[in-house]
Amino acid sequence: MKFKKKQASTKQSIPTASLPDIIFMLLIFFMVSTVLREYDIKVQYTLPSATQIEKIDNKRIVSYIWVGRDGRVQIDDNIVLIPEIQSIAAKKRRDVPQVIMSLRIDEGSRMGIVTDIQQQLRKGDALRINYSALQKL
Repeated sequence: MKFKKKQASTKQSIPTASLPDIIFMLLIFFMVSTVLREYDIKVQYTLPSATQIEKIDNKRIVSYIWVGRDGRVQIDDNIVLIPEIQSIAAKKRRDVPQVIMSLRIDEGSRMGIVTDIQQQLRKGDALRINYSALQKL
């Protein structure tokens, strides 16, 4: 006479009733914490290199100004003339009082363009200026 062992018929499974709630909360978290501020850069530039570099902690208050090899100036997604920088900087300063204007200037640009941009930023009361560079190794 053979004895058969009775096996338990309980299935051990992970409860998935709260899984949609968890996925929804993760989705909301990433939507709230993600910053989507990318610009279509229309000017060609090569950043100069520097030995002393500091990183800006709060990138949300940074507004970029690109100056290309050909001397064209781009703010956000628009190519602008140098006299227009004053009004754009003043508007950005009204919207975000702590705005930092970050200049991304081609290493071969003339210093006259940089000086003109600085003067326009000064007239627009945007006095916090950052000069972007790559770290020299």
